[in-house]
Amino acid sequence: MKRDFTQRFGFLVKSVGKLYSEEFDRLARERIGLTSAQCRLLGALAMHGDEEPLSQAELAQRLDLTPMAVAGLCDRMAAAGWIRREPSATDRRVNKIHLEPSAEKALDSALSLSDGLNARVMAVLSQPERAQLLSLLAKVQGSLVDITSGEGKKP
Repeated sequence: MKRDFTQRFGFLVKSVGKLYSEEFDRLARERIGLTSAQCRLLGALAMHGDEEPLSQAELAQRLDLTPMAVAGLCDRMAAAGWIRREPSATDRRVNKIHLEPSAEKALDSALSLSDGLNARVMAVLSQPERAQLLSLLAKVQGSLVDITSGEGKKP
């Protein structure tokens, strides 16, 4: 028996995310020579700001990647001059990751690509529909955060 999952939230969100990621990855590789994973790493570092630098393990957790995958990403990005590793002052097994100034321009380019892709993808929606979609997704995200943190779990 064939089933239709096109109206099920989880399947729809996963499909939209996969399609968006694939298109962003294609554009980023073509136009700025970075993968979407590399752009996400730069974004995670930039979002963290000037606080205590993130370790590779913390980056892996934030990016939902394995520590080994992040180590490979950091190897390539350090060799290309986008980031620099600095040994932790308190734990010699830990490397702290810093954005290099050249990464700011790459990150700006990635954000510009994302803005352009968003505009193309959302062109099928009116401005009020776009605002409503983002608002509703933020509500659902908040609900999921509550559920996964234990606040929304049933006893």
